[in-house]
Amino acid sequence: MDTLLKTLADEKRREILRLVWSEELGATEIAQHFPNVTRTAISQQLSLMKRVGLLNERRAGTHRFYRAQHREVLRVQQFLNGYWSDSLQRLKELAEAIEKGEVTA
Repeated sequence: MDTLLKTLADEKRREILRLVWSEELGATEIAQHFPNVTRTAISQQLSLMKRVGLLNERRAGTHRFYRAQHREVLRVQQFLNGYWSDSLQRLKELAEAIEKGEVTA
């Protein structure tokens, strides 16, 4: 999980993931969305994202096409939702304790 979170910490990688979330795009098309970043740098980002499981890659001749790996992103979402759910549960318990007079606000 740490690797996925560290990978998603980068703004360019999150943008790449957004670009290929619902459609497959070629590496060149992806790179065109980043005019201030070299094609090599984007290629490195794509390779890293593929290696950690955030992207699927399909090759057609010399072309590479990428699509988001939804299953891995769902794992991150579920992990982060755990923090939210735990916090809400603690808040609920505290509110109930205050209501019963067991704790003062």
